[in-house]
Amino acid sequence: MNDFKPAEFVQTMVDVGEAKVKTSARDLILRGIMAGIILSIAVVVAITAIVQTGIGVVGALVFPVGFCILSLMGYDLVTGAFGLAPLAKFDNRKGVTWGKVLRCWGLVGLGNLIGSLIVAYLVAVSLTANFSIEPNAVAHKFIAASTARTVGFENMGMDGWITCFVRGIFCNLMVCLGVIGNMTSRTVAGKVVAMWLPIFIFFALVFEHTVVNMFLFPLGMMLGADFGIATWLNFNLIPTILGNIVGGLFFTCVPLYLTHIKTAPAIEAQQEKVQKVTA
Repeated sequence: MNDFKPAEFVQTMVDVGEAKVKTSARDLILRGIMAGIILSIAVVVAITAIVQTGIGVVGALVFPVGFCILSLMGYDLVTGAFGLAPLAKFDNRKGVTWGKVLRCWGLVGLGNLIGSLIVAYLVAVSLTANFSIEPNAVAHKFIAASTARTVGFENMGMDGWITCFVRGIFCNLMVCLGVIGNMTSRTVAGKVVAMWLPIFIFFALVFEHTVVNMFLFPLGMMLGADFGIATWLNFNLIPTILGNIVGGLFFTCVPLYLTHIKTAPAIEAQQEKVQKVTA
């Protein structure tokens, strides 16, 4: 058997959450930086594919390559930490506190932001020949996408904020399933397939992902998009972060934890008791 049963990989989820919480600050930041770099490059690949083909779903098909690479290398996205790190606290793992969970979120998120900004600047330089020529078709696609999902939401007011928040929920529901997919198989091929499917869904449906947005919107501003940092934070990044926390933790990881860690042992114990009585 090359795959793990739910009770097995959910136990791994808790173990991984504990490991992340107890990882050193240096490693959390470094792994976060590399994850931000790789995921940002994957966004460039996806947007380029969309521009070249004119078909959005093509970008969604190729984007998961970046997620698979960073996951197999053991790098960290804060979206995954949103779902996994609290499980260690819920499971009362020794030495795990809410303060350490928040520390993990903050350090991984900082690393993701650094990596995303590095790639955003380098991509802006590449697309504009060091800002010496007009943006090309790919650059204009970044400008249009970033503007629509900041100014567009701002123009809608609270309705736009809520829309972004809900898209953040759906996004990390899928992304955390991708993170967990890496734990469901013993083979690289099995891991890749399990990760690819939910990540394809999130990108194809244009849900809001914290780390992708740490790259997309700064790049849009560097290329000349007409919005500022305040608009990006208030009408995209903040509701995206909050939505990602809700989606990843409460829609994906907590249900798996409750039914396979908390409920399953009680059911098994009851079954054993019944078997002894009837024996």
